[in-house]
Amino acid sequence: MRKPIIAGNWKMNNTIAEAMQLMKGLIPLVKGVRDRDVVVCPPATALAVVGSALHGKNVILGAQNVHWAESGAYTGEISPKMLKELGVRYVIVGHSERRQYFGETDAGVNQRAKAALKAGLVPIICVGEALPTREKGTYKRFVARQVKLALAGFTPAEAAKIVIAYEPIWAIGTGKTATFEEAEEVSSHIRQTVGKLFGENAAAAIRIQYGGSVKPATIAGLMEMPNVDGALVGGAALQAKDFAAIVKYQGP
Repeated sequence: MRKPIIAGNWKMNNTIAEAMQLMKGLIPLVKGVRDRDVVVCPPATALAVVGSALHGKNVILGAQNVHWAESGAYTGEISPKMLKELGVRYVIVGHSERRQYFGETDAGVNQRAKAALKAGLVPIICVGEALPTREKGTYKRFVARQVKLALAGFTPAEAAKIVIAYEPIWAIGTGKTATFEEAEEVSSHIRQTVGKLFGENAAAAIRIQYGGSVKPATIAGLMEMPNVDGALVGGAALQAKDFAAIVKYQGP
């Protein structure tokens, strides 16, 4: 039985003061939730203070990006060991916004994911298609290729530890959400792809999130899908009540 994982991606939002205010509201609302992993991914400037606020709590600290090198001349980047030192346990890798605006490639996503896992961090690897790919009907092939390239060189045991977030680009921040059946179709295809690459055990173990305008009203339906193991939440993660409602969805 895969443990559900609900992660909030704050993106480039919240000063330290705003981050602490959000955590002050969120922590009591999700207190006692133990049957699913609850993760918050603040911007790098707030990682230390949010990590301190989460000490001993049931909410886990995540980061939004990581570099593949342990140190070096990479101005503006942050290494896996730097994140580890702050208490980070999960890290988002290859988000579509990183790919679109900062030129991240599938090869770079693979390098970052490998470095994260080596450091003891769990990568949340983002995959997903743009609207033209969806409309052409080649979206499953496109996403499968992203998965194969992102996981190149991993062992089955390593692949089993990873989280994959399926985020159709056309649904991110647009208010549009894939139907439950659309989310399930691609999540199922991702699991089948992992099975072909790494075997049935890895496919059964790997957790697959859906992301793309996830709201309190849609989470329960998404989580009823057999291959959807959680959600990567954007805008709703910036409101304590909304994110808590998503976290505390009632299962079937």
